[in-house]
Amino acid sequence: MSLRNLLLAGVVVVTLAAGVAHFADADPVVTFVVAAAALAGLAWVISIATESVGERFGPAITGVLQSTLGNLPELFIVVFALSAGEVVVAQTSIVGSLFANALLVLGLAIVAGAHTSGDGVMRFRRRLPNDTATLLLLAVFIIVLLGLSDTVGDRASQHQVTISAIGAVCLLAVYGAWLWSYLRSDAPPEPAHERATSSALPFATAVALLAAAGVAAALVSDWFVDALDPAVDTLGISKAFTGLVIVAIAGNAVENVVGVTLAAKGQSDLAISVVKNSVAQIAVFVFPALVLISLLFEHRLTFVLGAVYIGALLLTALSMWQITGDGEAVAFEGWALVALYVILAVLTWYE
Repeated sequence: MSLRNLLLAGVVVVTLAAGVAHFADADPVVTFVVAAAALAGLAWVISIATESVGERFGPAITGVLQSTLGNLPELFIVVFALSAGEVVVAQTSIVGSLFANALLVLGLAIVAGAHTSGDGVMRFRRRLPNDTATLLLLAVFIIVLLGLSDTVGDRASQHQVTISAIGAVCLLAVYGAWLWSYLRSDAPPEPAHERATSSALPFATAVALLAAAGVAAALVSDWFVDALDPAVDTLGISKAFTGLVIVAIAGNAVENVVGVTLAAKGQSDLAISVVKNSVAQIAVFVFPALVLISLLFEHRLTFVLGAVYIGALLLTALSMWQITGDGEAVAFEGWALVALYVILAVLTWYE
C-alpha cells in the first residue's frame, strides 16, 4: 500500500474516531482535539483530490479550485459557530484564516521556494500578489470605517448590520469581476506541474473524494463546534486565541500543506496562486458571504473588529504587497512574515 493510501486510511480512521467521540459524549477536550485533527486531514484529502482534478488547467484555475474547496472546512466551522451563537469564534476564525495564509503559510512557502531556487530568490508572476493586496485593502477599508464608527459611537454605528450587508454585496461584486478577468488570463500549466500528472488520482476517484470529504467536513465541523465551549473552558484558552490560531490552522490545512509543498518542488506560480487565492477568497468572498448568511441566524456577523485586528489587517496587506509585489522574494522576507504571525498569536494568547 502506498504512503498516500495509508494517509487516506488514517484520515478515515480519525474522522470516524471524531464521530464516535461526539456521539459517545466523550471528554470535550478529546473530541475537540480529534475533530481538529480530522478537519486537517479532510482538508488534505480535498487538496490532493482538487490537485488531481485541476491537473489539466493552469496555475490560476487550479489555485482558485484548490483555495475554494480548501476553504470548505473553514466555511462550515463558521456557519455552525454562528448557529451556536459563537460569534467571537466565528469572527476570529475568519480573520485568523487571513493571517494564517497571508503571514504564516505565505512566509513558509517563500522560505521553501527560495531554498529550492538556485540563486536563493523565489520568482513568480506579479499580477496575483498585487491583485490580492488590492482586494485585501478593499476589505480593510470597510473594516476600518465600521471600526472607527463603532469606536466613536456615531449615528452610523447603530446600523452596523445593514452597512455590513451592503458592504458584503459590494465585495462579492468586485471579487466576481476580478475572478472573471483573472481566470481568462490564465496560462498553460508549468512544465514541473505537467510532469507531476503521473502521481495524480484518476478523475472519477478525485471527484468522489471531493464529494465525500466535503460531506465529512460539514459533519466534523458540527462536532468540533459542539465540543468547543467545554474544551476551551477546560483548557483555559481564550476564544479569541482558539479562533485566530487553532481553528484557522486546522481549517486551512490545505494551504498550509499544499502551498509549502509546491514551493519546495519549484512550482512557484502554482504555490503563490494557492496561497494568494485563499487570502483573496477569505477577504472578499468567504467573509462577505458569511456576513450575508448570518442574516438567517439570531446572532449576526458584521465587519466590526477590535482595534488590534484592524491594525494587524492593514499592516498585513501592506507587508504582503511590499514583499511579493515585485514578483520575487528571498528567505529572510518569508521568515519576517512568519515572525509577524507568531507575534500576533502571542498577543492573542494574552487577550
